[in-house]
Amino acid sequence: MSSTQIIASESEVILHFDLKLEDGSAADSTRMNNKPAKMVMGDGSLTPNFEACLLGLQTGDKKSFTLPPEDAFGLPNPDNIYYLERSKFGPDSDLAEGAIMGFAQPDGSELPGIIRSVAGDSVTVDFNHPLAGQTVIFDVEIVNVINQD
Repeated sequence: MSSTQIIASESEVILHFDLKLEDGSAADSTRMNNKPAKMVMGDGSLTPNFEACLLGLQTGDKKSFTLPPEDAFGLPNPDNIYYLERSKFGPDSDLAEGAIMGFAQPDGSELPGIIRSVAGDSVTVDFNHPLAGQTVIFDVEIVNVINQD
């Protein structure tokens, strides 16, 4: 068995997290399916300030930290809001306000968008992250740390 590993700048980290909003409402959790998340520090998938909160933690540690919007999912960008013609959607599309839809990208990937409003032939779609602009509280439990020797 190896000794306890400490999270460093290029560690692979397996962790459970609970993500809450300031009002205490749950936004996401790995515990729902009891499947921890796996990430690599420094790969760009997390903001630098989120990673900074994890540095120095080790297997078994539990920590809670609050991140303002700019350090979590960013601030809403008005350039990510699009006005599309209703005719661009299929007849069976759920265009209800608040519905999340997938939009095909040229590279074949799918980008989620939130229907913000439907007015006549115009549909407003917001491609900002659903938690953009929100202060979030992360409760993390470090399950395992793998460091490259």
